[in-house]
Amino acid sequence: MKTKVTIAALSILSVLSFSSFAAQSISSEQAKSLQSVGTISVSGVDGTLADAATALSKKADEQGASAYHITEAYENGNWHATAVIYK
Repeated sequence: MKTKVTIAALSILSVLSFSSFAAQSISSEQAKSLQSVGTISVSGVDGTLADAATALSKKADEQGASAYHITEAYENGNWHATAVIYK
């Protein structure tokens, strides 16, 4: 349950904190209609959940993705998050 709450919070924070040019965090419903082009992950992110979301968005941008869906996020001294990316 804690992981689901963390993922939901990460999704909301990422949508609120990025410009319109950055890859956008999308819901699982939105992801159903898109073609996946791979996965990305970040680990060892110090700070907050929002910092992990920023790192995911940046990595998605570097891969040329327009959207990403977070599939995993947890904190164990620092943040780790994984997402599926979409073009």
